[in-house]
Amino acid sequence: MLFNSLEFAIFFPVVCVCYFALGRRGQTNLLLVASCVFYMAFVPAYILILGVTIVIDYFAGMWLETARGRDRKVLLVVSVVATCLVLFIFKYYAFFTGSFVGLAGLLGWKVSPPMLEIILPIGLSFHTFQSLSYVVEVYRGHHKAERNFAAYATYVMFFPQLVAGPIERPQNLLDQFAIRHGFDYAGVTSGLKRMAWGFFKKLVVADRLSLYVGDVYANPQAHNGLQLTIATVFFAYQIYCDFSGYSDIAIGTARVLGFKLMENFNTPYASTSISEFWRRWHISLSTWFRDYLYFPLGGSRVGPLKHTRNILLTFGVSGLWHGANWTYVIWGLQNGLYLIFGWLTQPFRSRVYAAAGLPERHPLRLFVGITCTFALTCAAWVIFRAHSLGDAWHIYTHLHLDWDWSRITTQQFSLKHFVPALAAIVTLELVQFAGRRLNLAEWVSTLAFPVRWSFYLVAVYVIILFGVFRSHSFIYFQF
Repeated sequence: MLFNSLEFAIFFPVVCVCYFALGRRGQTNLLLVASCVFYMAFVPAYILILGVTIVIDYFAGMWLETARGRDRKVLLVVSVVATCLVLFIFKYYAFFTGSFVGLAGLLGWKVSPPMLEIILPIGLSFHTFQSLSYVVEVYRGHHKAERNFAAYATYVMFFPQLVAGPIERPQNLLDQFAIRHGFDYAGVTSGLKRMAWGFFKKLVVADRLSLYVGDVYANPQAHNGLQLTIATVFFAYQIYCDFSGYSDIAIGTARVLGFKLMENFNTPYASTSISEFWRRWHISLSTWFRDYLYFPLGGSRVGPLKHTRNILLTFGVSGLWHGANWTYVIWGLQNGLYLIFGWLTQPFRSRVYAAAGLPERHPLRLFVGITCTFALTCAAWVIFRAHSLGDAWHIYTHLHLDWDWSRITTQQFSLKHFVPALAAIVTLELVQFAGRRLNLAEWVSTLAFPVRWSFYLVAVYVIILFGVFRSHSFIYFQF
């Protein structure tokens, strides 16, 4: 079920009305049923795959809590392998098999391994990682094993963040199912405002920009350098507003129900370095890889060579997490190389800024940092968005060629679309800039009743008038 669908517009209010009328146990059971309905709206049969993961890690958590010595590590490995095996079969089997066949062909070998014709379940990587975090946290002694099966199943399946995060930890989310959540006017209105902001990002910004991006990236060879450049910048805003818009709707939906989810984005395009960007972008996934892969490898507390290895391995795996395609792996490694280059050149850049008399927070230094970081990020998004390495190479080598302003439009994106698209981006940036200085949602709540409701009505009117309502799926659903 899509957040931006008529089905959800009916589903969510019905769930809320029933939810607040129940006791604690009834609320948890209702959320579990509602989450099953929400997920089965995509492909009903895939609820069985999710159920297998839930059963494996539910029992693994209890066994890990009671096991001692070497048995605990064996149980952890078995649980992680079993959970990841489900992910491998459905997401990576065809990729690795196809890559092996291709490599064998280059070596002159003839191999024909069995192929599986299966569709990737929605959000499989997200709820797999959430399950893994539970098992690891129980193993580390940071959280007690959950005995209530309904509570644990709801933790994995909680419908606001089931298919695209944020990827929660048990310490934050699981314990919240032990509390009865009554109707709280402030929480409900705060959640609805957060949802509205997410719908603005998704419908007004992301889905409008997707019309241009889709045309250009579907056939980059047919477009000039200006169109390729605009499409690349538009995609940077599209993927940000699409994904952060989903996170806003998820956080707002959970808040209406009385739950607090972690923040997943923090104005990443205001970052002055690539390392800062990754502290602001998809925070739940970045911290997941940091805590469960980068730190166990040694992080930065090792020699330069091992530190480099740790960065590249973490970002390579992160790229593979995003999709079973070499473009994603190379995208991950590209960002890892960005980080390594930034780490190695930090002393030199600091000396240059010092010689130029530019302290750390000087406006010119901030401008240079933000501009360079955004340009590097856009360059990385090219290979993320391209259908193939060949398309990505064509875009990289033609961005600077043939800037013919008479050919700025595309099939689905005429000149009349540019004004609302650019206005939406400007509005986004202004709201985010203001939001760094005050809490806009709380500020709106302090306005007089007529002014406050006029503001709400205008916001809804803008979304309805300028939104693109084509039931576009969220980009990260495919992961």
